[in-house]
Amino acid sequence: MSKPPVHAFFVGRAVAEALYEQLESALTGALAELGKFDAEQRDRLRQFYERIEERANKETAAVMQTRESPIADIDSQPPADLQATIDQLRAEIALVRSELNAYRSRL
Repeated sequence: MSKPPVHAFFVGRAVAEALYEQLESALTGALAELGKFDAEQRDRLRQFYERIEERANKETAAVMQTRESPIADIDSQPPADLQATIDQLRAEIALVRSELNAYRSRL
């Protein structure tokens, strides 16, 4: 009479161990997939950032090539009116500051 309860105990124990192994396998697989997904997303984000930097560098180079240098303008022409030259430099400084603030706000 003691054999059926002992057998039931070992069957229950075997079932619990099998369920534990399946749960462990499923959890390990899910964590591996999550890690893979995270790595892929980080790689995509890095590539996206590199494309943005490349575009920004191209646009900056294009603007710098088309824009005349204010220093070259000052050196090539003697200042007719000192106050006008100072006002022009202040306006250019204000423009550079606003562009710098706009750039910083995009970061």
